[in-house]
Amino acid sequence: MLLLNSSITMPEILANQWEGRKNPGDSVYTSLDPRLQRIAYDSLGMYHGAVIVTEAKTGRILAMVSKPDYDPNEIALIWDDLLADEESSVLVNRVTQGLYPPGSTFKIFTALEYMRQNPDTYKQYHFTCNGYFRYGDETINCFHRTVHGSVDFTSSFARSCNSSFANIGVGLDRGRFADTLISLLFNSKLPVNMVYNQSHISMRNDMSDGEIMQTAIGQSETLITPLHLNMVTQAIANHGVMMTPYVIDHVSSAEGKLVRQYEPVVVGSVMTEEEAAYLTGMMIEVVEHGTATKLSGYGYTAAGKTGSAEYLDNKDGRSHAWFTGFAPAEDPEIVVTVILEAAGTGGDYSAPIARRIFSAYFD
Repeated sequence: MLLLNSSITMPEILANQWEGRKNPGDSVYTSLDPRLQRIAYDSLGMYHGAVIVTEAKTGRILAMVSKPDYDPNEIALIWDDLLADEESSVLVNRVTQGLYPPGSTFKIFTALEYMRQNPDTYKQYHFTCNGYFRYGDETINCFHRTVHGSVDFTSSFARSCNSSFANIGVGLDRGRFADTLISLLFNSKLPVNMVYNQSHISMRNDMSDGEIMQTAIGQSETLITPLHLNMVTQAIANHGVMMTPYVIDHVSSAEGKLVRQYEPVVVGSVMTEEEAAYLTGMMIEVVEHGTATKLSGYGYTAAGKTGSAEYLDNKDGRSHAWFTGFAPAEDPEIVVTVILEAAGTGGDYSAPIARRIFSAYFD
């Protein structure tokens, strides 16, 4: 869906955020930035996928694009056809309803948990990657069996070493990890006033070694929405404080009088300032020397994490391409989350889209 105007008068769109609109003549003004919305829309091209851009300190949604899409101005004409088309998914807002394996973007969660369970030693972590990790009867391979060699905690994250994070995963207390994931809103309701699907994860004390290894690298049964991943990324950018995403800025009467002004709402502190700062440092390393170097060298310092997620019914070896991050890293202003379905690697496909959005914002 592409909305290029800041004013919406159609009650079908974002109906669950229609609070405050008491008169049919009222106009609802969104927080969407038309220029960022157009760039995000055009950057997705012919891919199915989603982009969400939010303000780091407020949670205001500056861009929200889902493809495949439809023209909302023609919804009254095409509604019956859309409902009759059982193959169509254009009515699904992939930002809020699309459930995807997070791939290596989930290493944000695994890294946070490792820090919490090893507060005195995580900075001394070391691992030697031979391109795979074998534990008992289970084996995890790095992407294309890449041999990363000697890596520490930060370089494991920056270079997205599956073997290292599988090694980290088998050493974690699974009950404590489950508590952290619930606090970060997995298997939980999101504090948003939009139609959405809950992200899902299975983290149990009795899960097998193979399951925890796959889960630690963002595979297994884990599914997340771009909205949810953006919220967690926003919390990292905002010193650990998560904000409620919102897309309605204000409501005005037909006479131009203000009916309701929407304000930022704090969800809560989901991590400490120290945890958020260390994760930010690792995410900067992803951009400067890791899998998202296509974002490096511009007039701002970006921090992010890429992901290449395997998915069911994948017959051609492709993966969903993820990127989630923020800029400028030293004082974050916007948070960008991108997913392209069946595109390839996040560094090659989604990071360049984020670069276009960051560059347009800071131009």
